[in-house]
Amino acid sequence: MQAVIVAVLASVVWLKGNLHTHTLESDGDSTPAEIAAWYRDRGYDFLAITDHDKVTKIDGPPGLVLIAAEEVTDRLEGKSLHVNALGIERVVPIQGGKNKVDVLQRNIDAVRAAGGVPLVNHPNFGWAFGANELLQLENFTLLEIASGHPYVNMLGPPSVETMWDRLLAEGRKVYGVAVDDSHHLKRPWDKDVALPGKAWVVVRAERNAKSILAALERGDFYASTGVELEEVSGTSVKVREKNRAHYRIQFIGRGGRVLQETEGLTASYTPRGNEGYVRAKVIDSNGRMAWGQPAFIDRSRRAKH
Repeated sequence: MQAVIVAVLASVVWLKGNLHTHTLESDGDSTPAEIAAWYRDRGYDFLAITDHDKVTKIDGPPGLVLIAAEEVTDRLEGKSLHVNALGIERVVPIQGGKNKVDVLQRNIDAVRAAGGVPLVNHPNFGWAFGANELLQLENFTLLEIASGHPYVNMLGPPSVETMWDRLLAEGRKVYGVAVDDSHHLKRPWDKDVALPGKAWVVVRAERNAKSILAALERGDFYASTGVELEEVSGTSVKVREKNRAHYRIQFIGRGGRVLQETEGLTASYTPRGNEGYVRAKVIDSNGRMAWGQPAFIDRSRRAKH
């Protein structure tokens, strides 16, 4: 038994991936094979192709785990209400609804019914919805807080990170995801299109889709727009230095309040018991960032993930 446990632990590694990608099968500019090869050749371990209202299945290149997925592309009154369905085998039909919360909830529930993991996408795309709507939603654990897409207004106001903090302050176990939402592979010179390689997640899992999705659901990952981490929890961080950058490590609690800020490659925070939650954020001297997932704090000062 001990040998089995050791073998399982040895197979759990940090895996880099993108959870929001489009191809010529919807509104991207490249074939699924070209997209998959691009990510594999640049060191990604997994990829979810999320074409609109379609499950695009291909035989991926060796070394890249492909997660079957779809972007469920609903709308109401001109507003985009999109939910990614990760790890599905069949198309999740657009559900519709009587208001924004109803539309989003119906689609989240449909993704769950199809055996998938829902990811709520870009609230500020077209200024579609915000924290008030998110607080009314149930049965989801993943929210896009950073994106490489130039039209999704992640910084707001209000920023999606601020919306995330409102959810966390209410005790909601929702984890922050960074994605490319890539559409354009063949226009690398154009900064106003959705290019690949801008934002990603790094998951602690075995090298298969089931393990990766389970790690996402339990928050065993970090999100990044360029900062690389060696280790991270709600209350400790170790940064992997890159390009001789300088780093600020913040620990953030209820309401988005910065509890502690440290310059350097490592930092830890000792909970006092009144924070509600603690999450780590790292900002480098070029403006790139990484976000750890929250640890919820009880009055006995013990972090609960």
